[in-house]
Amino acid sequence: MSETVAKEAIYLTPKGLEKIKEELRYLKEDKREELSSYMGAAIADGDLRESAAYDEARLLQSANEARIADLEEIVHRAVVVEAEEGENAEARLGASLELEDTTGDRITFHLVGTHEADVLDNKISDESPLGQNLLGKRAGDRVELPLGSDRVNYKVVSVYFE
Repeated sequence: MSETVAKEAIYLTPKGLEKIKEELRYLKEDKREELSSYMGAAIADGDLRESAAYDEARLLQSANEARIADLEEIVHRAVVVEAEEGENAEARLGASLELEDTTGDRITFHLVGTHEADVLDNKISDESPLGQNLLGKRAGDRVELPLGSDRVNYKVVSVYFE
């Protein structure tokens, strides 16, 4: 009996897809060439049964090919989310939200797909608890966000798409 497993779409911003495609190009064109040279040097050194350099080259090559396969799968399943224009934009994947707390401090979060998330750059996955709280918000809305063990109240100053 044959079963067909439908693969879920992977939602990405245009910038996120470009970044993934650039990494894929680098791994296929540049990194493969580097690893091939490294492998050739290890082979030229002699006995492969006792060559740590050859073993390392094989492991690096295997890891590179696995990453290429992962990225090709992401690109294949990618659905690019286009920007929404307008003053009353609703926060969704690809949106940036500028928030203001009760002291007047501001912070901007960018809602991105899971494969683009980078907490250090305030790129928050739309599937994370924080991202889920921001989805659907518009300028003027209030939102209470869990940040660590605290809950902080914010006003949405603006929602925009870059």
